[in-house]
Amino acid sequence: MNLLPGLRIVFDELTQRFGAQIEHAHAPQLNELYLHTPVVLAGGLCSILYRKYQARLAGVFAEDARARDKAFFVYYLYALDSAHGFVIVRVPVPADHPELPSLTNAIPAVNWQEREVQDLFGLKLVGHPNPRRCALHDDWPEVHPLRKDFDLKTQLPPFQGERHKFRKVEGEGVFQVPVGPVHAGIIEPGHFLFSVAGEPVLYLQLRMFYVHKGTEKLFESLPIPHCVRLAESISGDSSFAHATAFCHAIERAAEVDAPPRARALRTICLELERIYNHVADIGAICTDVAFVTAHMHAMRLKEQVLRANEQVTGNRLLRGMACLGGVRFDFDAEQIQALSNVLNSLEPQFNSLVELIRSHSGTRDRLETTGVLKPEVSRDLGVVGIAGRASGFDHDLRRDFPHAFYDQVSFTVPVFTEGDVQRRMVVRREEIFQSFAIIRQTLDKLPSGPIQSRLEQVPPDRVALGYVEGWRGEIFHWVHTAPRNRLARCKIKDPSLQNWPALSEAILGNIIPDFPVVNKSFNLSYSGTDR
Repeated sequence: MNLLPGLRIVFDELTQRFGAQIEHAHAPQLNELYLHTPVVLAGGLCSILYRKYQARLAGVFAEDARARDKAFFVYYLYALDSAHGFVIVRVPVPADHPELPSLTNAIPAVNWQEREVQDLFGLKLVGHPNPRRCALHDDWPEVHPLRKDFDLKTQLPPFQGERHKFRKVEGEGVFQVPVGPVHAGIIEPGHFLFSVAGEPVLYLQLRMFYVHKGTEKLFESLPIPHCVRLAESISGDSSFAHATAFCHAIERAAEVDAPPRARALRTICLELERIYNHVADIGAICTDVAFVTAHMHAMRLKEQVLRANEQVTGNRLLRGMACLGGVRFDFDAEQIQALSNVLNSLEPQFNSLVELIRSHSGTRDRLETTGVLKPEVSRDLGVVGIAGRASGFDHDLRRDFPHAFYDQVSFTVPVFTEGDVQRRMVVRREEIFQSFAIIRQTLDKLPSGPIQSRLEQVPPDRVALGYVEGWRGEIFHWVHTAPRNRLARCKIKDPSLQNWPALSEAILGNIIPDFPVVNKSFNLSYSGTDR
């Protein structure tokens, strides 16, 4: 068994402890270890990974394997940052007794993901503190869309059941303020129900999944090459990151590596996506505290990056660039020089924007100590990306699990512990400076050669994990291939799904007028969550 040394140590220790109870261990990649264990052992094994090895729960998902194995499989994806590897615990749930013990009380980060499994596969959660529907709304009929016997073309009857009942918060002077699900803007729907006593927020309840699109089911209906375009549509502001994560998964399943030049071009595009989104968010945060001048400057800088995107890839949002085996378009000398010129022009302009914001004491007063997410809460909820790094989360897939060209460049991961809106904005600011450096280093070291590896038929019954550190946080695509160049299963994990519950914690004790800026400092994707 070929494994990274750190993963090998973990595997040997777990095998020594549990013996034959851990079965069918295999490693399709050096940094992926699969452990098959009975459902009664799942809680104990996951607890050891979580507490002894400080593994992070990066995802929980299921697969309908009734046709071959007369069972559902539930997978717990753990990231061992210190070992630079992943442990995937596979637990069979008998088809004739579809019940799954909940781990939410021990590991709060699994809450929404366990409930997704319950909704989409019909596996009853045992011992979950709040087993109500999550992905499916209360008035849906009893259907489980990710089971194999659910037809994608099914026409469901008009929904007639009860609507979602929010929890009551009672007490003298306590009242509730609903916001949404339809908002006064172009964002997608999400329902926020505030319980307040006077001005401070006592409790915030969230209801998402109003536009659940069934994307994971759609992956099963398309030839693998066509799935790249579907991956681009998961979350519009992360088109390239999601497409790259999907391509990465398929390439690992097919045991094909993208050429060095393609990996370098992917890195450049990922950082361009990070820059234009971070710049836009900094401007939007300023707007929410009435500093419109800074917002207008930020939008001007964002437009420059979008035009650069179009110049080098043909699309402002980098769509159509990613493909299986590499990238679709190369950069010629003129485009490389143009991109370098944009960076040289953009950096001093961004410095001026930073100084403008720093000089505005009113903005700093509104952002500091607002929307605090404590490090211990961040750890329990498994918060990732921008929000996690502003609350002491010292992890980044680019550094800890190098992919694309990231092992060839030097950069620093900004981490703070205050966890307020100000630090979430500063994380964005510092990451932009690091992105400038990453792109310049990549351009300086840009390898020659092809931009695609040949990848036609993907072998069936392969499993693989693709991953990318998107601008919002870590993105995972797990695939199980099927015959005739199709997929039996594709699991999508957008960072927003992990981070939404943290918003309820960050807003506590703040006032409702501060919610827009707190919400914007997380800037989570409705589309990436709903999928």
